[in-house]
Amino acid sequence: MFRPAIRLPRAQSFPWAGRSLMFVRPVRHQAFDAAFDQDDLAEARKWYSSFKENELPKGQTSYSRSSGPGGQHVNKTETKATTVWAVHELTRILPKLMHPALRTSRYYTSRNDSLTIQAQTQRSRTANTDENVQKLVEEIQRIYRESVPGVTTAKKIKKYEAL
Repeated sequence: MFRPAIRLPRAQSFPWAGRSLMFVRPVRHQAFDAAFDQDDLAEARKWYSSFKENELPKGQTSYSRSSGPGGQHVNKTETKATTVWAVHELTRILPKLMHPALRTSRYYTSRNDSLTIQAQTQRSRTANTDENVQKLVEEIQRIYRESVPGVTTAKKIKKYEAL
């Protein structure tokens, strides 16, 4: 016989028990980007418009044996590329608004405070290293899209001012 891991309180202790809950969308009385520092937003948007992947730091790449199909080639060569970028190096080139999101990335390694990316899909070291750089670029673009809101149009600003 199983015992429940969590005991739920009785229905009498909740006045709303038995009634359906209605979720209400909160009303916003200002534009979404109004809570952000406008100078930081301008800096981030300017940075993103001129962002090029060759501006990124090199990082430290190490090679090891990859797994999977490939026969004797896989067993004899070290083509799996693991590239590590220290967060403090990335924060030098990224805008301030993106700094906190770096440590929430799926590639973040807390042990050495870095982003660690691996690739072993190609049979070539350089191709796997290039793939790591491409993954970093995609991750930085994703972080930008999630951290920095789009430009609020003048029409929307007037709409929120009227509220």
